[in-house]
Amino acid sequence: MTTDFTKTSTELFEHMRATNPLVHCITNYVAMNYAANVLLAAGASPAMVHTPEESGEFAAIASALTVNIGTLSPHWVEGMMAAAKSANDAGKPWVLDPVAHFATQFRRDSVAELLALNPTVIRGNASEIIALAGGQSAGQGVDSGDPVEQAEGAARALATSQNAVVAVTGEVDFVTDGTRSVRIAGGSPLMPKITAMGCSLTALVGAYVAIAKDQAFEATVAALTNFAVAGTLAAKTANGPASFMTAFVDGLHNLDAQTYAKTARIEAL
Repeated sequence: MTTDFTKTSTELFEHMRATNPLVHCITNYVAMNYAANVLLAAGASPAMVHTPEESGEFAAIASALTVNIGTLSPHWVEGMMAAAKSANDAGKPWVLDPVAHFATQFRRDSVAELLALNPTVIRGNASEIIALAGGQSAGQGVDSGDPVEQAEGAARALATSQNAVVAVTGEVDFVTDGTRSVRIAGGSPLMPKITAMGCSLTALVGAYVAIAKDQAFEATVAALTNFAVAGTLAAKTANGPASFMTAFVDGLHNLDAQTYAKTARIEAL
């Protein structure tokens, strides 16, 4: 555990809950309900807005934008592009979740367009980040076939080329801005058994960068730590994936700064 990162993360945790940022989430059909409940429990305010007729306008008034390409359609891509352009114009941070971007040409083309709009943070699993950096991954659909540690070099390279924070999530998370890097431990083996956990984490990253857009690296670390701490606590009472979902949302809601700081496991590299 690194004391300075734990202290900063705990301060950002308290600030996020006190601020209640409005997070514009363009996410997939599977994730909408759970991601919205995760944000509410954590202390943020979610808005699920994806149509191009209003997504650009809404991104300008939200505190941050998150874009998840899980269930793509041409209409949704239009909405994502409009929202990302508007967020940039309004000086609002935005987070890209490139779900299975390597699986089809449509996904590859769409994520390339989104990357050109310079996301503040990119969050994905190891296979997604390796492939996004131009490497050969072992991913299959939305599931990672690579360990997080194997993606650390790719994450650093991607962070440098995109001038973004890159978060690789898995058993032990890795966050880098190309210069600084940390690992975050915690969570539970049950988390990969639940649909929309990663998508919900992307939304939570949005909540944190919303209240600390000039500290995107620290904000991302704080968000992933929040998620890991809640997962660690939920695992103590859960009997399986279904009960874990409930315990996790309750854990986010009931978490206090003292428990956050005590349970955080952040290692600076």
